[in-house]
Amino acid sequence: MKYDICITIFGGTGDLTFRKLLPALYTMSRTRKLPARSKILLIGRRDYDTASYTALARDWIRKFSRLPYSEESFEDFSGHLEYYRMDFSDGTAYEGLGQAYEAVQAASHIFYFAVAPRFFSVIAAGLKTISNLKEGKIIIEKPFGETLSSAKELNRQLESCFGPENIYRIDHYLGKEMIRNIQTIRFSNPVFANAWNGKMIEAVEISALEDVGVETRGGYYDASGALKDMVQNHLFQILSILAMERPGAFTSEEMHARQLEVLRALKPVAPEDLEQSLILGQYDGYRSEPLVSPDSGTETYACMRLFIDNDRWNGTPFYIRTGKKTGLRETEVAVIFRRPDPETEPDILLIKIQPTEGIYLRFNIKRPGDSEEVITASMDFCQNCILENQVNTPEAYERLLTACIEGERSWFSQWDQIEISWNYIEQLKQLAASRNLPLHPYLPGTRGPREAETLLNTFGHHWLE
Repeated sequence: MKYDICITIFGGTGDLTFRKLLPALYTMSRTRKLPARSKILLIGRRDYDTASYTALARDWIRKFSRLPYSEESFEDFSGHLEYYRMDFSDGTAYEGLGQAYEAVQAASHIFYFAVAPRFFSVIAAGLKTISNLKEGKIIIEKPFGETLSSAKELNRQLESCFGPENIYRIDHYLGKEMIRNIQTIRFSNPVFANAWNGKMIEAVEISALEDVGVETRGGYYDASGALKDMVQNHLFQILSILAMERPGAFTSEEMHARQLEVLRALKPVAPEDLEQSLILGQYDGYRSEPLVSPDSGTETYACMRLFIDNDRWNGTPFYIRTGKKTGLRETEVAVIFRRPDPETEPDILLIKIQPTEGIYLRFNIKRPGDSEEVITASMDFCQNCILENQVNTPEAYERLLTACIEGERSWFSQWDQIEISWNYIEQLKQLAASRNLPLHPYLPGTRGPREAETLLNTFGHHWLE
C-alpha cells in the first residue's frame, strides 16, 4: 500500500509521545484531520513489537484523549501505527530505517524529534544518509539547544540538512485556543483595537503559575530554570502577540515580522534598575527533588518588569511572572486600562488561557438607586465551560500537528525570534549573576516570594480577588 504521508516519531516510548502526541493523533483520526492513508512510525529502543506497543498506547489514549475513548475508533486508529525498534543514535541503523521507508512508499514525510536536543543533529544527519528519502518536514520541541551557542550550531546543522522552510519549532502554547484568540479580541473589536496602546493601557500582566514542582524533569530544569523554561519561549511569544502591530495580512510571514518587531524593541534592563525589574525565587524543598543539585541556585520563580521601546508602548510596563508550586495552575493575561481619576477602579480585561478558557471584563457603573457611588461590574465568558466548545476545540498538539501537515507555519516559533529572545534572557541572567541578585525562598502553595508582590505593586492579581 502506498501512503500519502508517513509521520515518524523519534522517542516513540517517551512521556511526550504517550501523553500528548498519540492522544492528539488519535483525536485527529476520529475527527478526520489525519489523512486516511497515513502511516505513523514509532521509533524506540525498547523491545516491543507493533502489537505490544499498540496495547500500551491504548491505555495512554484512553486516559489522555480529549474525546471519549471508543474501541471502534481506536481499532481504526491503530491500523496507522507501526513500532520500529532502533537505536537512533547509531548512524549505521539508518540503512534499515531506509528499507522500512521503501516499504511504506509515502509521498511525504514528517519527522517528529520527541527527544532531547542533543539527539537532534544525530537524527538529522542519519536521515540524510537515506538515499531514497524524499524531502520531509521536521518538528522539534524546546529546548532548541542547551546554550545560545549550541542552539545556533544546532540550527545551522538542521537547516543545512532540511532547509529552514522545512523546520517546524513547536511551542504548544501557540496552539492554545485563547492565545490564538488574542488577535481576534484585539483586531476585531474597535472598543479594544482603538485603546490598545500605552495612552489607554496602564500595564499588562502575563501570568503562568503552576501548582506542581519539577516532578521527573529535575535534571533538565536545574540546567534551565524558570527564565529559560517559560519566559524565553512561551511567555515572550504571548508578549509579542499581545504587543505587535496589526499585520497587513494574517499570513505566517506578516505575523512573524510583526512579532519580531516587538522582540527587537524590548529594552535591556539597566544594571541600576535590576532589583526593580527582576525578582527570582526558589521553592522550599526544590534542592531535594530528584536530579537537582543539593546546592542549586536555579530559580523556580521569576517576576519581571519589561518595557517596549516603540511609539505604541513607550513607558507602559509589561509584567511577566511564572513559577512552580504556587498553589494554583493558571495562565492568563490581564490588561489594566488607565483610570480616569485616582479614586476610580481601573477597567480590566482578563484573557484566561488555562485551565479555564475565556474572557473576563471588569468595568465601572453607578450603584443602582439614589447613590452616585461608582462600583464595579463584570462580564465573564467561559469558553470551555460549554460542552459544544470542548468537543469542537482542538487541543494544542492536534492543532499544531494539523498545521504542519498542511504546511501552515503561522503558529510555529521562527529561529530569529528564538535567537533574540535567548539573547535577551541570557544577558539578563548574566547581569543578575554579576550583581549577585538574591534568590528568594518561598513556601510551596504560596504565590511566590513576597518581594514579587512589591514589584507587581498595584498590578497584581489582588485586583481580581
